[in-house]
Amino acid sequence: MNGTTGTPAPGTTGETDRVIVVGSGPTGLLLAGDLAAAGIPVTLLEKRPHKISNLSRAFVLHARALEQLDARGLADDLEAVGRPISRMNLFDGLTLDLGALPSRFNHVLVLPQYEVEKVLERRAAEAGVDFRNDCEVTGLTQDADGVTVHVKGREDLRAAYVVGTDGMRSVVREAVGLPFPGRSAIRSVVLADVLLAEPPETLLTAAAVGDAFAFLAPFGDGYYRVICWHRGRDVPDHEPVDLDEVKEITRLALGRDYGMHDARWMSRFHSDERQVPSYRVGRVFLAGDAAHVHTPAGGQGMNTGLQDAANLSWKLAAVLHGHAAPDLLDTYQSERHPVGRTVLRSSGAIVRLAMAKGWQLPVRAALATALNHLAPARRKAVGQVTGIGYRYPAPRGAHRLTGTRVPDLAPAGGIRLYEALRGGRFVLVTPASYDPGTERADRLTVTRWAGDRRTTVLVRPDGYVAWAAENAQAPDIEKALTTHLG
Repeated sequence: MNGTTGTPAPGTTGETDRVIVVGSGPTGLLLAGDLAAAGIPVTLLEKRPHKISNLSRAFVLHARALEQLDARGLADDLEAVGRPISRMNLFDGLTLDLGALPSRFNHVLVLPQYEVEKVLERRAAEAGVDFRNDCEVTGLTQDADGVTVHVKGREDLRAAYVVGTDGMRSVVREAVGLPFPGRSAIRSVVLADVLLAEPPETLLTAAAVGDAFAFLAPFGDGYYRVICWHRGRDVPDHEPVDLDEVKEITRLALGRDYGMHDARWMSRFHSDERQVPSYRVGRVFLAGDAAHVHTPAGGQGMNTGLQDAANLSWKLAAVLHGHAAPDLLDTYQSERHPVGRTVLRSSGAIVRLAMAKGWQLPVRAALATALNHLAPARRKAVGQVTGIGYRYPAPRGAHRLTGTRVPDLAPAGGIRLYEALRGGRFVLVTPASYDPGTERADRLTVTRWAGDRRTTVLVRPDGYVAWAAENAQAPDIEKALTTHLG
């Protein structure tokens, strides 16, 4: 099933410009919606009978993911239903203050994953995504012209590209023969959705004492998600969970169980740290948990997957529309794989520090003190957790801004940058008037700086700088647009 050569099977259906996305979690929904909005035929295959489940593990949106959602006109809807917090309390008095973030979203937004999926599904449906539920992918074959996807009990499907966003046990990843190296970082994590007789004092409640760790987050409907773990209890995932176990671990970690009662769901899982060596094999890509998984510390999982999708979607659209050469797709690996590796390491470090014991405790205390008092180290930590601190590789000799994330701007035209990015457009911000021509009007927004800045910046659809120059003249700008927009 993992061959990169072959011939299309007889009886397959599909188009040479279609993309098939496998898995309708947040990553798949964002990616499919982007492609459909760009005019690319998209089929979204989901093994489950229903697209959205309320049994989600993700509960926060960080600043960078909110910026990406803002560029799609979705962030304000989520801000209306979520609950923002501007400080993250970790351990030994270490506090990450997000109020100074250079972002419109200088906070963490607390809301369950299914709320994110609701708005992404609505957008994808409105854009024309072909949703197919109860479709279990069993494998795929690819050749020089496309990919044939095999679906259990259904006719094979044909597409130009396939993206696997089908989670940690990705069938797409297995079909292309990619390993998933790593290890289990935390065994026997317990999950439960419960009502509380005594609501916690803080919106997000987390602590580790001795061998116990517990985390509480509200669903918004009266129920709370409890995530807890005891170092000494290492049992298989299929071992039953009862409410007494949840209460006991929570009391050990938090000092009380808040009167937990009426659990509507309980389960057990293990948390892995894994990453594929390559996010691409021929015409097949991996994103989100299919490409990387890590501990839930820092709440970076869903956020990283959303940013994978934002990076890949505009590149696939540009190649399929003929505006860019196929080698643009290689930059998905070079840009996103290092980010995934860093997230894996940073989330692992957080959980190990939280569960420190013995001689490790003074080391943790010293680190907390250093981060609280050293501004550069604190900014780096906040940048990694929130996602705004990452930059992508730039060609040798490029302007210092190339590859950097662009914060929201309010140029002279009055429209914010992330509003101008909507529709998958590039944005040219320049100190001088410039006419890009009618052939680029649907792919480029041109605006001027509100002040006297002399830097011209071409912003990619995902909000990163594609090109920049000081005192650029019209021929310089035209050359840059031809290079990046075709």
